[in-house]
Amino acid sequence: MGLIKIGTLVDGFSVLKWIPKLIENKFECFVLNYWENTGDTDFSELSKKVKDALGDSGITVSTLSVYTNALRDENRIKEWEKCIDNAHLFGADIVTGFTGRLDDKSVPDNIPKFKEVFTELAKRAKDKGVRLAFENCAMGGDWNHGSFNIANSPIAWDMMFDAVPYDNIGIEWEPAHHLSYLRDPLISLKKYAKKIYHIHGKDANIDWEYIKEFGTGGPGWYASDRMPGYGDTNWKEVCTVLYKNGYAGTIDIEGFHDPYFRGESEFTGQVAALKYLKGCRGGEFVANP
Repeated sequence: MGLIKIGTLVDGFSVLKWIPKLIENKFECFVLNYWENTGDTDFSELSKKVKDALGDSGITVSTLSVYTNALRDENRIKEWEKCIDNAHLFGADIVTGFTGRLDDKSVPDNIPKFKEVFTELAKRAKDKGVRLAFENCAMGGDWNHGSFNIANSPIAWDMMFDAVPYDNIGIEWEPAHHLSYLRDPLISLKKYAKKIYHIHGKDANIDWEYIKEFGTGGPGWYASDRMPGYGDTNWKEVCTVLYKNGYAGTIDIEGFHDPYFRGESEFTGQVAALKYLKGCRGGEFVANP
């Protein structure tokens, strides 16, 4: 097993602008990322342009992602289908996104709709050699209420896997979302490692002094999203767990959240996170004598 590749999330509508910078700074992969929908994107044409821009850089497309609500809007199911059908054009075999959620219904109350929608999508993906992975972001919701995603806790994952028992559905894991609910991210990583297909490189700082004074229901917020290397997660341990379990995916930095590396400092923070994560995964590859 080789070293885990480290990359970043790139907006699908501006991907060609990003590629020269990715090559220059030695990113190894990237996510082709869309929010809500892919618009009128012609993936056949885009894939040709992406391949031409990448040239012989060795950079790969790790996943095709669309973050939308397929439980609430049937048109969004087509976005999943479009990504599933076209992932292979980019050399990717993973499609990621949110489960979706029926507004303000509990996680258990969403499971029947999840089963209805994603049983068919999982079958479609399996026929095309594609795996589906759901990000563990709560999107402001909790167990009882929400509007975008039910894959926000390991208990929900178990219910999802029971409802759609296909071996090509799993999790897009991110430690920041565990930390924001005061959960130890390494516990879920170790328990569900075989079902984790993709990882977002985003971390968080927990302000324990604030919690001690105000608790979790105070007037402010106690969790700050951070670039890897500036948060509370032990990424060396993360990589060790992944190696131990034969992880074959990538870690892709999710930028545009860090309160300090933003604006003109955004890419500075991403490159710092890239170098940090490369160190955690074992550094640069060195051939044996």
